[in-house]
Amino acid sequence: MRERGKGTEPSVDERYTQWKSLVPVLYDWLANHNLVWPSLSCRWGPQLEQATYKNRQRLYLSEQTDGSVPNTLVIANCEVVKPRVAAAEHISQFNEEARSPFVKKYKTIIHPGEVNRIRELPQNSHIVATHTDSPDVLIWDVEAQPNRHAVLGATNSRPDLILTGHQDNAEFALAMCPTEPFVLSGGKDKSVVLWSIHDHISTLAADTGATKSPGSGGTNIKHASKAGGSNDKSVDSPSIGPRGIYQGHEDTVEDVQFCPSSAQEFCSVGDDSCLILWDARVGSTPVAKVEKAHDADLHCVDWNPHDVNFILTGSADATVRMFDRRNLTSGEVGSPVHKFEGHSAAVLCVQWSPDKSSVFGSSAEDGVLNIWDHEKVGQKQEPVGSRVPNFPPGLFFRHAGHRDKVVDFHWNASDPWTIVSVSDDCESTGGGGTLQIWRMIDLIYRPEEEVLAELEKFKSHILTCSS
Repeated sequence: MRERGKGTEPSVDERYTQWKSLVPVLYDWLANHNLVWPSLSCRWGPQLEQATYKNRQRLYLSEQTDGSVPNTLVIANCEVVKPRVAAAEHISQFNEEARSPFVKKYKTIIHPGEVNRIRELPQNSHIVATHTDSPDVLIWDVEAQPNRHAVLGATNSRPDLILTGHQDNAEFALAMCPTEPFVLSGGKDKSVVLWSIHDHISTLAADTGATKSPGSGGTNIKHASKAGGSNDKSVDSPSIGPRGIYQGHEDTVEDVQFCPSSAQEFCSVGDDSCLILWDARVGSTPVAKVEKAHDADLHCVDWNPHDVNFILTGSADATVRMFDRRNLTSGEVGSPVHKFEGHSAAVLCVQWSPDKSSVFGSSAEDGVLNIWDHEKVGQKQEPVGSRVPNFPPGLFFRHAGHRDKVVDFHWNASDPWTIVSVSDDCESTGGGGTLQIWRMIDLIYRPEEEVLAELEKFKSHILTCSS
């Protein structure tokens, strides 16, 4: 998106109006879905079916309410239109206030407390973990859970498993391991806690009288007294304690992430401005600690699934930094490979592309979701007098479709350039939130020669038509 000269930032409404006019040019597909309540997390679930023009896929989100109705975990069905199917006029004709026909609620789980974060288990994407305003991590089998009607006074749904071990609320830092059914969490107790869901299965197996339904196991299972710190009377969810507790932060742990190639290695970031690397095989103390990874609190971290040396961090200092784990610090101060400066407010979420090893996204409180390619840093810059003044190195796409802070986004592994993003719109519109599913047009990221050859073909086609 072009920025203005003279150093003046356009207002949110101006930026949005400009963005909307460019939608048919920039996007291959876009679905805009107005939410009644904000959702603080959005995740892709499994693909359900493939058809000629679109695929059906699960989508996990939440409803963070004001208490007039319960908080919920929502399982939706989403129709993902395939590349180069949607017509330009179709994707530009959306109403900000309307629900998208592509997103349909499939099941509602009444959640004990607000849903701050959702993570799906890679080994079984029907199993999701949620973080709420309590010390516990809640595990849900979304296919087995009954569909509930969210009305005031309804009892909470019962988690299939509760992970205990935090000494204080753990609200945001949550990760699932790509290689084993391990769960990682961080919280206000400054700790990183590791569990294995296998511990639940083996506890059940050890008890001959146990059956599979939650809460019906025998004496070997500890039963949580409260599901997620709620006033729920059904107190039957089984719970397990941690495999390990890791201490090295001096303030709240805000995000955690597993190394993509190892269930024993993981990292964490926190409000102490530190990035810490851990290895469960060598004990519960840090194996590497970057004391000053940023100039402010760290909010998010992601580990590159294609090159395990690269780790991204996002911070309240509005920057994204890329670290090489072989060379993290210079005199204890963070020594990033590069600083990416394209946001004007705190960065809330960073995630590597599942498709291309050098590409990642970052979203922030400025309402923008930026797509970067770190391989483009240091390449020939735009010519002087270009229409894109002061464009940050590495930035190649700006999604400006949200009008308030973009609290979460997730690349779609089944359709790698498709992204779901969600904003909390309470401050700007007084409304709930906006969910958008979008895919930039492939001419933006494909190799230049390829794109020029294709455009040349269209040029000759158009000339033939006009003649």
